[in-house]
Amino acid sequence: MSISRGQYGAHNITARNFICVAPQAKHVSVVGDFNGWNRSANPMQRGGDGNWVLRVDLKHGHHRYAYIVDGQVTLDPKAMGIARDDHGERVSLIAVS
Repeated sequence: MSISRGQYGAHNITARNFICVAPQAKHVSVVGDFNGWNRSANPMQRGGDGNWVLRVDLKHGHHRYAYIVDGQVTLDPKAMGIARDDHGERVSLIAVS
């Protein structure tokens, strides 16, 4: 069986760093269409500067996402744009190319 590079090749995946500025938070995660909006799928790590960081491999295209800061959905002020999730709620947007 041969695998087409165009469909499954590593060049269709790009790592992106998510950074959430929430120095007082106790727990932060990133949710989005890339993880089924699963709040426990991508917990972020607190950096030395108090920011929360996570590197996620994303397929090329546009992805909707949000941060969950101590249980509250939070938009990314540095997002490339704003979109709506499947429930009509505002979420952040990132483009990967």
